[in-house]
Amino acid sequence: MSQFNGYFRMIKSALLYGLIIYSSAVSATPIERVEPLFWWTGMANQQVQLMVYGENIGRTTVTTSYSNVTILNTEQVDNPNYLFVTLDIAPDTQPGQLTLEFSSPTSSSPFRYLYELKAREAGSAERQGFNQSDAIYLLVPDRFANGDPTNDASKETLELPNRSEPNGRHGGDIQGMSNALSYLHDMGFTQIWSTPLTENNSGAYSYHGYAATDLYRIDPRFGNNATYRDFVSKAKVQGIGVIKDIVLNHIGIEHWWMKDVPDANWINNNAAFSPTNHARQTVQDPYSANIDKSAFVAGWFVPTMPDLNQQHPLLATYLIQNSIWWIEYAGLSGIREDTYSYADKTFLSRWANSILNEYPNFTMVGEEWSANPLIVAYWQQDKTNIDGYEGTMPSMMDFPNYYGMLAALNEEESWDTGWIKLYQSLANDGIYPNPSKLVLFEGNHDTARLFSLLDEDVHKFAQAMVLMTTLPRIPQFFYGTEILMQSPKQRDDGLVRSDFPGGWDEDARNAFTGQGLNAQQRQAQSLLSRLLNYRKNNLAISHGSMTHFFPQDGVYSYVRGEKHGSTHNQLWVFLSKNDQPVALDSARYEELAPDTCLFTDVLSGQQYSGLNEISIPARAWLMLECQPK
Repeated sequence: MSQFNGYFRMIKSALLYGLIIYSSAVSATPIERVEPLFWWTGMANQQVQLMVYGENIGRTTVTTSYSNVTILNTEQVDNPNYLFVTLDIAPDTQPGQLTLEFSSPTSSSPFRYLYELKAREAGSAERQGFNQSDAIYLLVPDRFANGDPTNDASKETLELPNRSEPNGRHGGDIQGMSNALSYLHDMGFTQIWSTPLTENNSGAYSYHGYAATDLYRIDPRFGNNATYRDFVSKAKVQGIGVIKDIVLNHIGIEHWWMKDVPDANWINNNAAFSPTNHARQTVQDPYSANIDKSAFVAGWFVPTMPDLNQQHPLLATYLIQNSIWWIEYAGLSGIREDTYSYADKTFLSRWANSILNEYPNFTMVGEEWSANPLIVAYWQQDKTNIDGYEGTMPSMMDFPNYYGMLAALNEEESWDTGWIKLYQSLANDGIYPNPSKLVLFEGNHDTARLFSLLDEDVHKFAQAMVLMTTLPRIPQFFYGTEILMQSPKQRDDGLVRSDFPGGWDEDARNAFTGQGLNAQQRQAQSLLSRLLNYRKNNLAISHGSMTHFFPQDGVYSYVRGEKHGSTHNQLWVFLSKNDQPVALDSARYEELAPDTCLFTDVLSGQQYSGLNEISIPARAWLMLECQPK
């Protein structure tokens, strides 16, 4: 036995000696960052570009001996503290940690960095995005619910919490969102979109998230990367997908790049503030001057939001990979892309196509804030434009019909006002390749609250909810709409994004439980929940065609239809602005209402053998199912 002990001591000494020799031959690494943080085997695109950051790292050469992984190239930029390394990961590459060995001409000893390749989750590429059968709940995390008060501030975060300040940090976080999943499920929502959660470490006004300071890190006041991933997993258990807000156009002035900019062309206008002209139409205007196009795309929103140059090939790849990294890491079902048209449009096509190459059934929705449907339609997938540009986005935010809906509900009825505004707006659907894929919203973090815009009229509000849940669109609701939250009619971000009652332990009212809500709020909450849960499994809404009738005598009506063989299931919707009940004229609708139709009131369950038996109550609405008798 003593001979074996002696043998093991010899082996141990030899290994220790070898480790000492190895350590003396390898220098300590100067690498401070490598992004993406890690990658996966089995991706559709075999290549990944690593941004390596550290003192004079750009003056090194790099090699690897990992099986089936090849370094295709390395690229230097103006700043010697950056090196871009492109790896080719063959299809049969095994997950593991590959060693990147860096050699410097100024040092005789190389240094090494371990980079992890993970295995993709089964079925990742086949994930389904959101569609017309879904209902999206948009929330501002800082203002929704504070599930973990211990993370409200930290030594590294610049802005401290102050709930009394409308534009300050209030403490909402991912844990608060997670705690609300059962509530959102019961309400009938199937997707959650939160404003950005990535680190936004600014000295003030940091809660909104649109001025990122680290694109690979969740802000610690919301949680961390693992917290976010766990939230997505918990949401899936509730039948809820998660949509991430991505910003490709700009970053925050406190982003770590701004302290050591990679390249002179990384930030538009030589990293100096020059404002955008917001002239979004110049991108597609056949008469626009180049100086105006450039001012729109290359201009900054504000001095605290440096505008990124997506024409820089290394930055373009970085941004594409960042989006894919979050989809794969967190398990996302969608992306909402902020200020879509402000980024370079050639890059935007590459970005969307790269994502769809990895996830063919994925959904992205772009924000193009315009009431002009021609401007919005320009960007949608399968749209061939007069200038030859082919749209690539599956979905866009439906600003034209948002404005059409508000006008229809608020204006007095006449030949050119009222319901006709929505009718005409929907008539423009012919210019969209896929109008039913658009996201129609009743409000968002940049608009005044719906109930306030509707003059706090519960009748208008109810009709808005019916329109939102039955029109051929993907509906998106802003948090608090379901309880009639209010704001000034003029834009006031801090007040529009006010705290959701019940999200903080000290709140006297609680929208999650109904405690302290008034009768109108409870009725509004109940109505929306019934509508959302009704539409979940309704094929006429999720897949059906639409026919609408020209507004007449203060009534707007339309039919959503879904065919099964030789029979049709129909949903009839009637909305009236009249102060008195209105009897329906069956002759007007006979082309779509056969004599064999049995009508059932969706909410009351009352049945009718024909439309001539039905009246719309004053300033109200009806939803009727029509099925063969």
